[in-house]
Amino acid sequence: MGGAAVALTMMAGVSGASADSLTLYCAADEAWCQQIKTGFEEKTGITVDMTRKSSGETYAQLRAEAGNPKGDVWWGGTGDPHLQAAEEGLTEEYVSPMRGELHDWAISQAEAAGNKTIGVYSGALGFGYNKDLLAKNNLPEPKCWADLTKPEYKGQIQMANPNSSGTAYTMLATMVQLMGEDKGFEYLKALHANINQYTKSGSAPIKAAGLGETTIGIVFMHDAVAQSAAGFPIVTVAPCEGTGYEIGSMSLIKGARNPEAAKQFYDWALTADMQGKAKDVKSFQLPSNKTAAVSELTPDLSTIKLIDYDFKKYGSSDERKRLLSKWDTEVSTLPQ
Repeated sequence: MGGAAVALTMMAGVSGASADSLTLYCAADEAWCQQIKTGFEEKTGITVDMTRKSSGETYAQLRAEAGNPKGDVWWGGTGDPHLQAAEEGLTEEYVSPMRGELHDWAISQAEAAGNKTIGVYSGALGFGYNKDLLAKNNLPEPKCWADLTKPEYKGQIQMANPNSSGTAYTMLATMVQLMGEDKGFEYLKALHANINQYTKSGSAPIKAAGLGETTIGIVFMHDAVAQSAAGFPIVTVAPCEGTGYEIGSMSLIKGARNPEAAKQFYDWALTADMQGKAKDVKSFQLPSNKTAAVSELTPDLSTIKLIDYDFKKYGSSDERKRLLSKWDTEVSTLPQ
C-alpha cells in the first residue's frame, strides 16, 4: 500500500472519532490559505477555522497561547520559527505515514526538529523590480545584492521586518551566512538607507512593487513570479552572489484541542494532490511531495546559486533572538 493510500486509510479510520472542527494557523498567501481550508473541508467534512498571519506573528501567537493553546495546526511560513517553536516545546512530535513520498530536504527539516515539524515546500530568496518604474526613473537593472545598496536606489526598496516576517528573517540570516556576521550587518545598514518601508508581511513588498508603490521588493522569488503571472510588470532576480532559501514547514501545536483532526490535516497536506493545487492560486513554491504537479513558472532551484543554509543554527531560539535583537539595535534605529 502506497503512502497516499495509507494516509487515506488512516483518515477514514479516524474520521468517525475525530472532532468535526479544526483551527488552522496559516502562514502562506491568503488565496493559498483559503484554498487549503476549503480543500480539507471538502475532503473530510471537518470545519476549518483558519487564521492567516505571517510566520513570525504565528510563532509569537503560539508562545502567547502556550498555557491554553487555541490552534491545532500551523501550516506554512518559513521553517526557522517552526524550528524555534519545536525547540521551545510549543509543537508536537509526529511521524506521518506520508514521509516516504517527500523530498530529502523535507525530511531533513523534520529530523532537525525531532520530528516536531516537516517541510511542505521550498523557495529561494531574491528580489523583484517593477520594470516600468525602473525605466521611468532611469535606474539601472539590479542583478546582485550589492546593487541594492547603491545611492540611486534610495527610497526605492521595500522589505519586511524580520521580527514579524519569516521572509525577512531568512534575508537577515542569509546575509550573515553569505558575507560573515560583521560584513552582513554592514550590508544591512547600507541597505537600510535605501528602504522606504519595512512591512509586516514578507510578500507585501513585491505586491507594492506590482502596484507601482515601490520599485524593488526583497522577497522569495516565487512571490515575485506570482506578481508577473498576475500581469504586473515585475522582473524576478536571483542575486548574483548567491542566496538563501526557505523550507516552508508544518507543525502540530502542542496541547491542541482537536489532535485527531490535526493529524488528518497533516497527512492530507503532504499528499501530491493537495500540494499540486498550489499553482492554481498562483503559489509557485516547490512542493515537498516528489510526485506533486509543479508549475513551469516555479523557480528551478537547481539553476540558482544557493548557499548551504544552516537551518538548525539559524532556526535555534538563541541565535534567532540574538540576531533579531542585533538588527533592532544596530540597523532599524539608524536614520534613513
